Amino acid sequence: MSPNRYQSDTVNRAFIKDPDDAGRPEVLPDRPQSPHTNYVTPAGLRQLQDVKEDLEARQGLLLAEGKLANPQELAIVQRDLRYYQERLNRAVLVTPDGKSRDRVHFGATVEVCDEAGVITTYTLVGEDEADPSRGKVSWVSPLGEALLNAESGDEVVWRRPAGTMRLEVLSVRSGAPE
Repeated sequence: MSPNRYQSDTVNRAFIKDPDDAGRPEVLPDRPQSPHTNYVTPAGLRQLQDVKEDLEARQGLLLAEGKLANPQELAIVQRDLRYYQERLNRAVLVTPDGKSRDRVHFGATVEVCDEAGVITTYTLVGEDEADPSRGKVSWVSPLGEALLNAESGDEVVWRRPAGTMRLEVLSVRSGAPE
């Protein structure tokens, strides 16, 4: 028995995108936010503000293009804009004023010596500002957590996926280099 032509067309039409939906951006799910307090250095706050401004400008350009705009790109920009706006809403600015120069704290720059005698400098920053290649580590990373509240002369244990490493804190400076 052959299928009814009407039934076949009905089934096939169910999988065709409605032309009225063309040009409407897909609503993407929001990017997940960190459960940690969003501490930021002054530089980290400026970085978040710059990203938000760039996204707003990109959104403006896409909206000005109207139906010619790529709806998927617009959806991505709008999702990212919501994410960065929330990061800014949750931002807690931490300045170096009044911070102990003896203990590692958020925003401090720390010089450490590892088991092989290699000396490295790290700055504890917010999650959005972290850039390990530039020595900026998140305060909630395993390294950041190991260093937090240590003093010069202390030995800390950095629990890494590659195994633990002992670090000796050589010096602590208040304030992050720009």
